[in-house]
Amino acid sequence: MRALVFTAPSVVELQDVDEPAPRDGDVILEVMGSGICGSELHGFRSLGFRKPPLVMGHEIVGVDPSGRRVAVNPLLSCGHCDLCSRGLTEVCRERGLIGVHRPGGFAERVAVPADALYVLPDGVDWEAAAMVEPLANAVHALRLVPDVRGARVGVIGAGAIGLFCLLVARRFGAGHITVVDPTEARLGTATRLGADATGPALDEEYDVVVDAVGLPATRADSVLRVRPGGHAVWIGLARAEATIEGNELVRGQRTILGSFGYRSGEFAEAVALSADCDLGWSTGVSLEDSQRVFMALADGTSDIVRAVIRP
Repeated sequence: MRALVFTAPSVVELQDVDEPAPRDGDVILEVMGSGICGSELHGFRSLGFRKPPLVMGHEIVGVDPSGRRVAVNPLLSCGHCDLCSRGLTEVCRERGLIGVHRPGGFAERVAVPADALYVLPDGVDWEAAAMVEPLANAVHALRLVPDVRGARVGVIGAGAIGLFCLLVARRFGAGHITVVDPTEARLGTATRLGADATGPALDEEYDVVVDAVGLPATRADSVLRVRPGGHAVWIGLARAEATIEGNELVRGQRTILGSFGYRSGEFAEAVALSADCDLGWSTGVSLEDSQRVFMALADGTSDIVRAVIRP
């Protein structure tokens, strides 16, 4: 079959590869869409969690052997450790991710655990359905906050994850949402999706600030702009470093929440939300054109907000 393969640092190639080899409990999914995540655009630059040769892609939707239209929860937890027993499956120490620790969805077919499949609502097209996984990340991030209802929410970054956080914050009843980004086109999308205000940078005080970028400057700004007693949620992973004003954190009793992945119930919630949220802002890309688009996104020469590979 054809697949887009991570073959070396900063290199992806379209190749003919072997058919997927199912493990116990797996089914073979006919892939109908797999989103290109920012973590892949950063992660393929070096040898880290992803080891070449690897078929990446963890935002996967397709048709299962029984003909059902399904989304794949790619986060694999052990299910029996102390953290999983407490319901913290997203931070299981033995967790793995389809497309990182085993072949993923940038291919015509993929082997996935049967119990990772969630049936899609009727009427959700494939390109929108491929946004369920990152939407689940946003559901988890906003669920970490005690109560978003009526809150003043600031979102740093109008890339895909920032826009998903905007959509979820609106669905959770936020009172006022400001989205900031240096790119005017992305801010236009944020306005269309329901942002109350947009701009190049946050300049007020908020109950909740979501950093959907993950640079030292944006992490610092998330803490600076959250009110005393408020919550800064870090979901962006652009860089490892963070520099914050520790005394202001202490004196203001501000809380920083790291957000990773989602729990099974939150993934199911995202599947249900996909029927009602505006997810019509992805761009479908053929598998044959996927290498060119992937590299353009990685090099910053494409203005596509979210590309979905359609085998």
